[in-house]
Amino acid sequence: MKSPELSIVMPCLNEVETLSICIKKAQNFLTEQQIEGEIIIADNGSTDGSVELAQSQGVRVIQIKEKGYGNALKGGIAAAKGKYILMGDSDDSYDFYNLSPFIDRLKAGYDLVMGNRFSGGIEKGAMPFLHRYLGNPVLSFLGRLFYNINVRDFHCGLRAFRKDAYQKMRLSSPGMEFASEMVVKASLMDLKITEVPTTLSPDGRSRSPHLNTWRDGWRHLRFLLGFSPKWIYLYPGIGMMLLGGVLSILLVMSRLQVGGINFDVQTLLYTCLLVLIGFQFFAFYFLAIVYANAKGLLPPKDQIVRILHYFNLEKGLLIGIMLIGVGVLLFLWAFNVWRGVDFGALNPLESLRITIPSVTFLVLGIQMMIYSFFWHILKLR
Repeated sequence: MKSPELSIVMPCLNEVETLSICIKKAQNFLTEQQIEGEIIIADNGSTDGSVELAQSQGVRVIQIKEKGYGNALKGGIAAAKGKYILMGDSDDSYDFYNLSPFIDRLKAGYDLVMGNRFSGGIEKGAMPFLHRYLGNPVLSFLGRLFYNINVRDFHCGLRAFRKDAYQKMRLSSPGMEFASEMVVKASLMDLKITEVPTTLSPDGRSRSPHLNTWRDGWRHLRFLLGFSPKWIYLYPGIGMMLLGGVLSILLVMSRLQVGGINFDVQTLLYTCLLVLIGFQFFAFYFLAIVYANAKGLLPPKDQIVRILHYFNLEKGLLIGIMLIGVGVLLFLWAFNVWRGVDFGALNPLESLRITIPSVTFLVLGIQMMIYSFFWHILKLR
């Protein structure tokens, strides 16, 4: 038997009301476009007769024991034999009869073709208000910002991709965040991504959808943040260290007056704390990169690889010792000032301008040494 060119995979969990029409539309598409294809129902434990209905229509049914949208799709895609894979929900909200734009883009050389419901048309009642005007736009915006992906509809459930490209992504999400992971991993792997307009209709089910607005929205957001260490660690860390460092230098030199407000050593304590917190963010960025690369979660980037090769335990310890040395020198300076008044009472406004930076450098040095040892452990094989 000739291998199929296209595999259409539909996740299913109690979709007996809409499954048949989805299968018929997909079958008509394959027949009319003369595409050698197969339809796979990735069943996730249906008890309403969905499995028997699908089998009666001559399509393959793959039983997936592990619960979850992502698990169902991973199982169905793994069983697919086609060069190209198209996935879409089996609730009759997507039009399986008009799939040509997806296939045409794949044949043109793209690795992942996303549907865009906002450009194709969303029928009245097809998407909840919060999803349409808050959830999808905000999460899609963050996805574009974090990963520089020109995709306007991150969470469209109708999409197509090359199977060999899919295998490079090594997707692992078990739930609804599988949709975000696919786009993010495709971008990180430098795969070719594009969008085509598609429509969204009200689903044909009488029951409520499986999607939970707040729970699944948070899972998508959590994934976007977790796979973007630059935005969660690096940029905030650099910003806090720069802001805290500049303000600390100014406050060490003298009191600051802005309008009618005076800032003195009490503020210096908080600006130095900002430096310490910023350094922790900065250090965790590189620790996260090392861990993610070791686990194969993120592909290595050239500039990061150069840093990983250059930096080692000994260099980190040396930097830590130098920072501690600065802290000790400031401590000796403060001690000498104290000795100058025969170890009596000090003017706190003057003495704290030395002791607070001293403590800051000591803590920075100790942190640098601790993070260097942890860095070394993460790099061990």
